[in-house]
Amino acid sequence: MNAESPNILPVRPQIRQLDESAVNRIAAGEVVERPASAVKELVENALDAGARRIAVTYADGGKTLIRVTDDGCGMTAGDLPLALARHATSKIDGTDLLNIRSFGFRGEALPSLGAVGRLRITSRARGFEAAEIAVTGGRAEPVRPAALTAGTVVELRDLFFATPARLKFLRSDRAEAQAIRDAVERLAMAEPYVSFTLTDASDGEPRTILRADAEQGDLFDALGQRLRTLLGPGFADNALPIDAERDGIRLTGFAALPTYSRGAAVEQFLFVNGRPVRDKLLIGALRAAYMDVLSRDRHPAAVLNLTCDPERVDVNVHPAKAEVRFREPGVARGLIVSALRHALAGAGHRASSTVAGLTLGALRTEPAGPRVYQMDRPTQTALRAAHAAQAPLAPEFAEASARYEPADPEPVDEAAGEHPLGAARAQVHENYIIAQTATGIVIVDQHAAHERLVYERLKRQREEQGVAAQALLIPEIVELSDGDARLLLEHAGALGALGLTVEPFGGGAVAVRETPALLGDVNAAALVRDILDELRDLGASQTLQSRIDSVLSRMACHGSVRTGRRMRADEMNALLREMEATPLSGQCNHGRPTYVELKLSDIERLFGRT
Repeated sequence: MNAESPNILPVRPQIRQLDESAVNRIAAGEVVERPASAVKELVENALDAGARRIAVTYADGGKTLIRVTDDGCGMTAGDLPLALARHATSKIDGTDLLNIRSFGFRGEALPSLGAVGRLRITSRARGFEAAEIAVTGGRAEPVRPAALTAGTVVELRDLFFATPARLKFLRSDRAEAQAIRDAVERLAMAEPYVSFTLTDASDGEPRTILRADAEQGDLFDALGQRLRTLLGPGFADNALPIDAERDGIRLTGFAALPTYSRGAAVEQFLFVNGRPVRDKLLIGALRAAYMDVLSRDRHPAAVLNLTCDPERVDVNVHPAKAEVRFREPGVARGLIVSALRHALAGAGHRASSTVAGLTLGALRTEPAGPRVYQMDRPTQTALRAAHAAQAPLAPEFAEASARYEPADPEPVDEAAGEHPLGAARAQVHENYIIAQTATGIVIVDQHAAHERLVYERLKRQREEQGVAAQALLIPEIVELSDGDARLLLEHAGALGALGLTVEPFGGGAVAVRETPALLGDVNAAALVRDILDELRDLGASQTLQSRIDSVLSRMACHGSVRTGRRMRADEMNALLREMEATPLSGQCNHGRPTYVELKLSDIERLFGRT
């Protein structure tokens, strides 16, 4: 207890000016965390230079080699020394740090890379001769002539050789290579009109890891094709185009159907003015948009870009520019939530095509013997003749067999082709409805489907009639800090619309006078603090609405058609028609599909009829 504090020094410390090399190494620790960070900075420089083709080559996960080649505007021999000076940039003039329209603007990336690795830059601007400059561990060599047709080649070798302690914190070559690919893919999504090539040169023979040629057409055509290349046909076939605008902020991109959800947030790509970001406000808004159609252990997939005036968003709040701060965060968040919910509702009963693919995969079995093709199958006449020759029959059976003709098939109801979900044909195991469509069959989980229909009906009633509030006999007083009380009371109107009435009670205390009747006996203090946590973290709260929706969901579950109930044909068809007219009916309240559609061609493949 009598030990001296380690913060109290016996001698007054002296303030010193750090040398340029130390300053650059410190900056490198902020800007360049790993090889993928270096790739990101160099590719962003190429995009800022107007490049239309960018090639990235790496070796050993980027630890021994990173090379970025572009066909941008290039630099002159006089520009090269400046490019390696800290805070020297061609992208801003320093007078307005809010009107930033480029990826980079601080002028830190190249000098930071040169301070911790062996950096060589070769460049040629139009109308000038090519030149190159090299810097090793912060020591630059003189500029000299070079051979290059156009653009710029930046080569970084032995990253962190000047700070070997940083090498210990890098992951395996495979993990660092995957991080590089992720960084390139994010930038390729932001720029679909630019060609990207990623090559691994670790084993001596270069191996192409990723190739994304420049796309053509309008924004959605180009972005859709680029996403098909990068994320595969699964996402592209099950994504909805998003195009919405509010108060000068525009949201564009693609969002996947709820039934195309993921086990982790691996397919969430968010951009602000084309800049890849990992912002908790935007991620929270994306989660809130899918809150009503996904369970907590599933994650939506989306590629979204928010476009606005650069002065309405600050990109200079994070060393790696991975986070942003909006001047009006509520507008940006509300736009994402409303646009995605509107798009999902507009998709109606649609479910992802992957559901049918998984179903077919579960049904398909390996053939026990060699495949028999249709042309090799014996005819019915041949089979009857063979059976008659091999097994003598009683005269009456032989006569009946000779007279056998296949029965005419039952007439197909023409109404089956008039509806997307077809016409009900049967109910199996008292839970699954089999419907026939013009091109195949649909298998409907009657309980899950009706649960969603009842849930949507209850939500419509809530919107029309409001949330009933239950007055507390004795108001509950919740003690908060002054700041928390002010924050909560700022949202008192929105909370009141959901049945929670809060009023100031003096100082930092608030009085809870009414709670939502649907929630029954509720711990008001705990509910208020949960709402405050969300308000502080995201600027908005979905806690109260999610609890009310959870109650409505349970009510829908108990009020829906139960498994085991036999349904008449007219009841089954009525259920199908209501599904077609109800938004989000392709998935139940927990995000699971309510039906599976199998095309006739897929069914025929199961039976080897192709």
